Amino acid sequence: MKTWHVNDVMTPDVVSAGPDTPYRDVVDLLIGRRINAVPIIDEDRRVIGMVSESDLLRKIEFVGEDEPRWFERRRRRERHHKAAARTAGELMTAPAVTITPRAALRTAARVLDESGVKQLPVVDFHGGLVGIVTRSDLLKGHLRPDADINADVRSAIHETVTTENSASMRTTVRRGVVTLYGQVDRWSTKVLLARTVALIPGVVEVVDDVNFAFDDHKLVEPRPAISGA
Repeated sequence: MKTWHVNDVMTPDVVSAGPDTPYRDVVDLLIGRRINAVPIIDEDRRVIGMVSESDLLRKIEFVGEDEPRWFERRRRRERHHKAAARTAGELMTAPAVTITPRAALRTAARVLDESGVKQLPVVDFHGGLVGIVTRSDLLKGHLRPDADINADVRSAIHETVTTENSASMRTTVRRGVVTLYGQVDRWSTKVLLARTVALIPGVVEVVDDVNFAFDDHKLVEPRPAISGA
């Protein structure tokens, strides 16, 4: 069973800009390419920041206002200063939130959610830009045909029950909902199988209708630590 990573769904042809790119050129870039943010890179293609539509809108938000006062909140002062920015380097948010090509899709989803951004530059070991992944990219797995998902499910079953003697399994996949039927030898195998299938790209839900012959959950669950006297 193939596990999908960021490099399976990212866009490798990335629109980028340098720190000296003028404000107007950044606006033209975002509108012309229909994107909402652009990575800012140095001469070695290392990502040093991001400029988003929100950064560009500061000129509209604070147009005609005086310089920020010292008692204003730090984030408001930062936004206010961006209103006077003339280049991408002055506009950008740094450091950029990035991710690596081999990161799991669930890791990318968590980083996007926690950071509140809509896209992540994908960087290599040296911080060089190799792609970009967006929230919509992470949903590509749910466009997979049920037949492809079922093939991965069957592969996961084969890998999981390969050491069992009496396992007998059937599956159905309808619009990403996987139903598992049959019998396995151990409770732990049943649990592992359901968890493994849930990780397959495109799986929306796992309906577990699998029986087991031997309840080994007390053997595999960790024992509580015994505190000292």
